[in-house]
Amino acid sequence: MPSPILLAQSISKSFEGVRALKGVSFELLPGEVHALIGENGAGKSTLIKIMTGAVAADSGTLAVDSRIVAHNTPSIARSLGIAAIYQQPSLFPHLSVAENIALALEEAHPWRRVDWKARRERARRLLALAGASINPERLVSSLSMPEQQIVEIAKAIGANARILIMDEPTASLTDREVESLFRVIAELKSQGVGIIYISHRLEEISTIADRITVLRDGEAIGTRKAREVDRVALIELMVGRSVSAVYPKREVALGDVVLALRGISSRAAGVRNVSLEVRAGEILGLAGLVGSGRTQLAETIFGLTPADSGELIVAGKPVRVSSPAEAIHHGISYVPEDRRRHGIVLEMPIAENTSLASLKAVSHGGLINARAEDDLAVRFIDQLRIKASSTHAAAGTLSGGNQQKVALSRWLATDPKILILDEPTQGVDVGSKSEIHALMVELASRGMAVLMISSELPEILGMSDRIVVMRDGTIAGLLSREEATQSKILSLAFGHVPTGEVA
Repeated sequence: MPSPILLAQSISKSFEGVRALKGVSFELLPGEVHALIGENGAGKSTLIKIMTGAVAADSGTLAVDSRIVAHNTPSIARSLGIAAIYQQPSLFPHLSVAENIALALEEAHPWRRVDWKARRERARRLLALAGASINPERLVSSLSMPEQQIVEIAKAIGANARILIMDEPTASLTDREVESLFRVIAELKSQGVGIIYISHRLEEISTIADRITVLRDGEAIGTRKAREVDRVALIELMVGRSVSAVYPKREVALGDVVLALRGISSRAAGVRNVSLEVRAGEILGLAGLVGSGRTQLAETIFGLTPADSGELIVAGKPVRVSSPAEAIHHGISYVPEDRRRHGIVLEMPIAENTSLASLKAVSHGGLINARAEDDLAVRFIDQLRIKASSTHAAAGTLSGGNQQKVALSRWLATDPKILILDEPTQGVDVGSKSEIHALMVELASRGMAVLMISSELPEILGMSDRIVVMRDGTIAGLLSREEATQSKILSLAFGHVPTGEVA
């Protein structure tokens, strides 16, 4: 076995008396993908920050190429060939792609003239190596999140990074973009680059990783070869207990139809002639490929892109929903996919985030009653088991799973009849995922109608009473829980409809 390119030994770190890392050891070999997994709060981010020099360890040693790094800093880490790509790219939005890459690679010389042509050519070459053909002159603000991540990868390649840390790199990528990323990773491996790969998507961990190290409560629980451990075993290592039901679905007596769509279409949303029903107590899964129209349908129901034709019926009565305010009035709530942009206001306290959609309930005469707002937040912190120091903590300081719960609390505070959840567990750890799933079942048992959009087929199969599959903005088929399989869902999503497979 080759010598480790990076070796962390007995790393410990505390913040205000809380031990984030407790004697963690970790090694990375050249040319391997070593996955680092664990629940939110397990210590992954702290360990990465120590490797990149953003945080100093209290004790322990870090070595690169068998040489101890005594006082690591971000500049020293970069000089050692350590680069990190985070879930939220750290790019300057008002600069071009070429300028962002140059800032990461060029040394500052106040009297040197800029060779713009050389900058653009270098950017184009590095982007090609990263598997993309992005115009180097485009402003970063015009790029999608996947494109921004590709730019970050190009920066790392240009810096000749030998140790590449990837933190949730596929969280916002389509399946095709994930395949492209994996090809880039394979090429980097062949060049001897060691990659530390962090992801909550355990299925892709098994695909891409050579070895897996599990952190739990600040400790390294164990390192396994990826081919020797399955998903169930990884979950048990992460949470410290046997997880027999990540999808704790139970039978709930279904009531009357709460939401019915009859030929709903929206030109602006690309939704075409959709008809479906959701009953009280039912979790209706909405599946399909990225771009199939799932989110667009949710936005039409919620009034963000109102329907041009068709009929929307709530509790047996036809209603018109031309705005979110009207949707809320009729008992419809919507938790969007991107919680950091649309689900919560990161800078605002939990209490204010919770009351945003139901201000009338916590105000009088146009003035907000701070006590009532705080009581509302406390109720949902307790009900949803949100881990926070107080109701005044900024939502942005919480873990991903707890941010998702705050986003959910905002809409539960409106006392909805119909709850639309778009990718409810995206980017959260397996423990938080189980809690959110259990909450969905609890809400359904109280008679709420739940419409759940998910790209994770195990989640769709594990949590849905029935499954609607969308394709090209319309419904490709409907499957009962009993007959649904991954292959049937994918067949419908791709436009293949085997005889007898659609309910």
